[in-house]
Amino acid sequence: MTFEDLNLSEALISAVTEMGYENPTPIQEQTIPILLSGTKDYVGLAQTGTGKTAAFSLPLLDLIRDKDKYPQALILSPTRELCIQIQKEIVNFSKFKKGIESVAVYGGADIIKQIKDIKKGVQIVVATPGRLIDLASRKAIDLSKIDYIVLDEADEMLNMGFKDALDEILTYASNVKSTWLFSATMPSEVRRIAASYMTNPHEVTVGTKNAANVNIENIYYLTEHRNRMAALQRIIDHNPNIYGIVFCRTRMEAKDVAENLMTNGYNADALHGDLSQAQRDYVMKKFKSHNLSILVATDVAARGIDVDDITHVINYNLPDEIEVYTHRSGRTARAGKKGTSIIIMDPRDMRKLRPLEKIINQSFTQKEIPSAQEVCEIQLLNYAKTIKETEFSSQLEKFFPAFQAELEELSKEELIQKIAAINFERLLSYYKKDKDLNYAGKTNDKPDRRGDQARTSGGERFFITMGKKDGINVGELLQFIDKNTGVKGKEIGRIDLKDAFSFFEVEDKDAAKMIVDASSEGLYDGERKIKIEVAGAREGGGGSSSRNSGGFRGGNDRNRSGGGNRSRSGERDRPASSRSGGEGSRSSRFGGGSRSEATTTSSAPSRSDRGNRERRRR
Repeated sequence: MTFEDLNLSEALISAVTEMGYENPTPIQEQTIPILLSGTKDYVGLAQTGTGKTAAFSLPLLDLIRDKDKYPQALILSPTRELCIQIQKEIVNFSKFKKGIESVAVYGGADIIKQIKDIKKGVQIVVATPGRLIDLASRKAIDLSKIDYIVLDEADEMLNMGFKDALDEILTYASNVKSTWLFSATMPSEVRRIAASYMTNPHEVTVGTKNAANVNIENIYYLTEHRNRMAALQRIIDHNPNIYGIVFCRTRMEAKDVAENLMTNGYNADALHGDLSQAQRDYVMKKFKSHNLSILVATDVAARGIDVDDITHVINYNLPDEIEVYTHRSGRTARAGKKGTSIIIMDPRDMRKLRPLEKIINQSFTQKEIPSAQEVCEIQLLNYAKTIKETEFSSQLEKFFPAFQAELEELSKEELIQKIAAINFERLLSYYKKDKDLNYAGKTNDKPDRRGDQARTSGGERFFITMGKKDGINVGELLQFIDKNTGVKGKEIGRIDLKDAFSFFEVEDKDAAKMIVDASSEGLYDGERKIKIEVAGAREGGGGSSSRNSGGFRGGNDRNRSGGGNRSRSGERDRPASSRSGGEGSRSSRFGGGSRSEATTTSSAPSRSDRGNRERRRR
């Protein structure tokens, strides 16, 4: 089937042809003829990256009346990134349709300018729910004349807490001819919206509800919690041409992971809620132009990212809501391409794997975390391939005779050996003593029955008077320990988060001593006193009586710290990428890939500092 078979206007056919589209995707093929009627409510279920934007934009453009200069169609999206993307697509599709105007309105941008754009006369408004309600409350937009409403990524809008906003908006727009709802999954709240605001909607499902893209290879690596960062680096190094997203649960975790990667020479940056719109745009511009190889992001920040050639999605941990995995993995294998979705799995999360497989209707393959030797070999071979594919620049011709004469005495074998030595000495040194990161215990789905008695070999177990009742999660507990003892999260092993208290383990003796010394100082801050002590007699679950005893510095630090947003020398207001190196870096940090076209700023550790730090850590 071609787009000509879908009864679209010649102007739209010309636009999609110029954009390089030849045949409609399954969701477009099944959706466009239905929506062109303009009278039916509609529910479309399909994965991210299957062409849903064109599926609703093309028929919408043929239904709009170009002579009426007021909002006739409203498209709601969960994020500003997706909002901007949809509006750009509409502009491209309407290139040959005269008189059609559209505008994107979203938070973080100048609302006065957006109001002026609406008053100029637009037929299509693409909006985020919060900004639209703000405009409606200012009477800057009239929703009573809206004929068509599109809810794009409806499940994501509900996951982000827009339930009340959607109800309010749908109540405002009471005279719509038809409502079109698009979603990757169909949870009960999405079903409720369909039942409340739609009449006998025509439902189209491409693939299986909630299922993942069949072009995605789903892989998991099993390692202990404390080895996750090392495993992440090993996985990235084993894929030297990776162009991917690393998903983290929290903003603090995303910052820490990105900083760790950048400090160790990776071409990475972070995308999270603490960034301003300008910073987010800067990071995304670098990522989309391939001047950034690894984007570390939270789920909320990554929603709306539309990049067709992402090779890998790496789940630094499983999302709190298993259904979110479908959205994460959907960032790869877009537009019919293949991709890989990876989970770095903690043994305690194994019980979540089988339910996840049922939800996405696919099986996961367990793979071994690559050994140091495997990483070195694949990096060396990739560098050899790069050399073979590199063309000799004519600008070097005048220097080549002298260069060649200088190396004449070397044989071919000696020359190759020296090239390898120059570029891979650091790689071999880095991985010389790296251990096996694969989990050596049982890999069944049963939780660890040792409970609080579990210990790490040769390590120390600590008791802390913080727990779930304090409203903390594992990430915030690690942040608190780091803030008050100086011990980083990567030094912390197993964590048992209880209601009124928690246990955590530390293998490194120096790190354990740092915690003991810090907790024995009796420092405190704020109303809430927190105590950390060696577990000892606390084993077995006691200790709540000491909840307000001791003097460890604590209280409401996690609230005052703004989610752990640690600022160094005024760096907070700049994207992390501007602190750790410039654009143009290759994806690999080894084999000539660590060179950057811009100089590293003084706030980033030098190579020697990083090397010394690595040696001390090991």
